[in-house]
Amino acid sequence: MELKAMYLYAAVLAVLLCSSVNFIQSPTDVLGPVALLEPTPSSARDFGAVVSDAPFAVMRPESPDDIALLLGALSSTAPSPRATVAAVGAGHSLHGQAQARDGIVVETRALPRDVHVVSARAHGGDDDATVRAYADVGAGALWVEVLEECLKLGLAPPSWTDYLYLTVGGTLSNGGISGQTFKHGPQISNVLQLEVVTGKGEVVTCSPTEIPELFFAVLGGLGQFGIITRARIPLQLAPPKVRWVRAFYDSFETFTGDQELLVSMPEQVDYVEGFMVLNEQSLHSSSVAFPAQLNFSPDFGSKGRKKVYYCIEFAVHDFQQDGSRADHVVELVSAKLSYLRPHVYSVEVSYFDFLNRVRMEEESLRSRGLWDVPHPWLNVFVPKHGITQFKGLLMDTVSADDFEGPILVYPLLTDKWDGNTSAVVPAAPDGVMYIFGVLRSTDPARCGRACVDSIMARHRRVADEACRDGGGGGRGIGAKQYLARQPSPARWRDHFGAGWGRFAARKARFDPLHVLGPGQGIFPRTDSAGSM
Repeated sequence: MELKAMYLYAAVLAVLLCSSVNFIQSPTDVLGPVALLEPTPSSARDFGAVVSDAPFAVMRPESPDDIALLLGALSSTAPSPRATVAAVGAGHSLHGQAQARDGIVVETRALPRDVHVVSARAHGGDDDATVRAYADVGAGALWVEVLEECLKLGLAPPSWTDYLYLTVGGTLSNGGISGQTFKHGPQISNVLQLEVVTGKGEVVTCSPTEIPELFFAVLGGLGQFGIITRARIPLQLAPPKVRWVRAFYDSFETFTGDQELLVSMPEQVDYVEGFMVLNEQSLHSSSVAFPAQLNFSPDFGSKGRKKVYYCIEFAVHDFQQDGSRADHVVELVSAKLSYLRPHVYSVEVSYFDFLNRVRMEEESLRSRGLWDVPHPWLNVFVPKHGITQFKGLLMDTVSADDFEGPILVYPLLTDKWDGNTSAVVPAAPDGVMYIFGVLRSTDPARCGRACVDSIMARHRRVADEACRDGGGGGRGIGAKQYLARQPSPARWRDHFGAGWGRFAARKARFDPLHVLGPGQGIFPRTDSAGSM
């Protein structure tokens, strides 16, 4: 294997370097002891399974210094580099964003994945402990691993993703949202410090006060400025139990109105999400993890006259200091909602089981052969004023009879997003936007490549229409896509809008030769990278 790696060193360097052979006497002159490995089929596959761009080599770094050696060599101005680098964590990108055609994929799961929890509880009361506790986490760790370690001390991060089997570095490079986002902001708004290897091969520790430009650049930065190798995450007290509630609706306006009522009560409510119920399968699959009997048997109508229902789910933390408090809060909150009587259901579960709820849905999909399949997803942030129009656009492209997967719909508050980060959210004058997450699984037996391409084309048309600026009497909504790959650099500039200049300036500072993140398609690769 060592000999094979050495041969690969030489082959990689021949591609990377356009100098005479006299420039490099040995592969270790540039890369030291870092091994580059032959790619495997998984190197060109992600969860979306709609794009497959094979790299030339794979790196499994043992430390940030390994990554620094690689990026330092590739970012050398003499000779000009030829390859690009993409960091991949758990492989849950949707459109090849973590792939690097003919480049190098850095597998961050190979990095140390330790979770070191620091709690100041001994130095003060519970309030002080909550504020001052944090976890130093390897960026290749999964969020479920972070949760398990933190719960040993009765602590947990405040903000989550729905699916916990994603890496810390992966979600922090995008955003990281779930039902807690209305209250605590996305995961990128809940970071104290980062360790980053920049596109120039520099290992840098940064925070809001120490090299803040890099800190905010990489948060939501789509892997364009550096590879996150460690993160310091604030912690709060974790409740032993959660009271989990679901309520059903037959009116979109009532459904969204009640969601906005719930997010206006952050002192009482800790989690708010919602989803569309398109058919019996949709109702069943969305209820796999909910451990209560749902006596809800709606009439979905007949073909051509389909009826759509909606479900709000919210949760209240139960610290069990007063056994009746969580139940009492749920009773008071539920009384203010206008759901379909009597269809509200409540159950108490452990905090871990609640946060890990999507795992059960994953196991159900795996059992039906619908997990390792193409996922032509569409995720869009829609300002409140445009949600009814967007729902109409979306439903024109969805067949309720055979749609497989959830369509999430729930509100987020724009003031919880730090405008210094690289993440993009729409302008929302009233401060409310919604995430629409069309999380479709396609059965290869019924939907082949042409079918998947057709779905993606329909999603593209919906996104194009929704993301157009609605100013000046136009029909656009002013929405912004999330977790998407734009079809061209010009479309990326449209996506960033007024923030494009800052984004491009950050690229010029931290990855001037455009080595990083080729799968996003934001910055074309050139030898000199002289034009932005």
